[in-house]
Amino acid sequence: MSRKFHRFPVFLTGLFLLIAPLPIAGVLADRNEARGEIDELPVDEARLLAEVLHKVRSDYVDEVSYEELIEMAIRGMVSGLDAHSAYLDEEEYEEILISTAGSYSGVGLEVSIENNQVIVVAPFDGTPAKRAGIRSGDIIISIDDMPVVHDNLGETITRMRGKPGSRVKIVVSRADVAEPLSFDLARTHIRVASVKGEILEPGYGYLRISQFSENTGAELEAALRKLIKEAGGPLDGLVLDLRDNPGGVLDSAVEVADLFLNSGIVVSAVGRADDARFSMRARKGDLLEGARLAVLVNSGSASSSEIVAGALKDLNRATIVGSQTYGKGSVQTVMPLSGGRALKLTTSRYFTPSGESIHQSGIMPDIVVTPDDAESVALMSLTGTVDAASLMKDNQVATALATIKKRNIVHSRAE
Repeated sequence: MSRKFHRFPVFLTGLFLLIAPLPIAGVLADRNEARGEIDELPVDEARLLAEVLHKVRSDYVDEVSYEELIEMAIRGMVSGLDAHSAYLDEEEYEEILISTAGSYSGVGLEVSIENNQVIVVAPFDGTPAKRAGIRSGDIIISIDDMPVVHDNLGETITRMRGKPGSRVKIVVSRADVAEPLSFDLARTHIRVASVKGEILEPGYGYLRISQFSENTGAELEAALRKLIKEAGGPLDGLVLDLRDNPGGVLDSAVEVADLFLNSGIVVSAVGRADDARFSMRARKGDLLEGARLAVLVNSGSASSSEIVAGALKDLNRATIVGSQTYGKGSVQTVMPLSGGRALKLTTSRYFTPSGESIHQSGIMPDIVVTPDDAESVALMSLTGTVDAASLMKDNQVATALATIKKRNIVHSRAE
């Protein structure tokens, strides 16, 4: 996730969002060098790089331009840092800027690289990928019969994007299925409303956030006020559903948590640069006026979702229900470069209010509930709508509602 954007949306379209453009790389370098934090490039290493470029340029079986070789070298260097850093060409950078507004042309997936495999973090609600049945945890094997490139997530995302109406074949492997699964999907223009709501029963509401785009905070506030109006007064409790939400814009996550808080640190981050060290606090104005709150999470809840769940858990504002979250605890910043290109670089690691990092460990719910009725959840995603009757068939939703209806709720903290 990034500080104004986050990972990339793979709305394959492709996922990852980021932060508002910082100064270009040269400015950052000068600033850091002034602090004495960046050494001069060693002459021997620079000479080695030039040697390799020259040898490949002159002796490789196919002719490759210096421009191509240098771009490949940059991609390899940045992608070797971690699974979330990437060099972005002009097209990839433009896609990221578009994705932060919640508008995509693709199939609707968030992906990541783990153990040299392209893993589906989560499909987005109401998208071709979700309707077809692609699931969190699926491993993407090939796109249009071409194997995916495990060390270049940006290329995988680009191949899944395309003009609305065009088709793409995605083959995945699934842990509990012997043979690979093939999905023939029609790309579409995806304008995802990130928030949906419903009254579960008198006095109790349900809100689902499918991703965090720039408008999610405002969407959630509007949806919550609508539920309060429909209920005829303040709610007695709310279920906030963050399952299969892969994350998004950091500022939006803070805005969402802030809607249910009156004070306290929502998230803090530590990095090497001055801009990478920050803390973000809640302001007075809990729209629920202290009414009970339960947050639903699962293994597809990542990044911004984990910031919201972690803040509400640590500040004893909500009970977390479901299964362990994904575990992405880093912030990516997009730094514009010359020629319309950019660098998406991991610049911070973030921490929940208790000072805990969730990186690679995730958030463990207060109440662990394994879903026993996946069909009802799938049905809601197929239609792109929710209704109280269908929601109450979902045992995780039912457990969350029962939890907030109890007079005494015990909050546990992560060890």
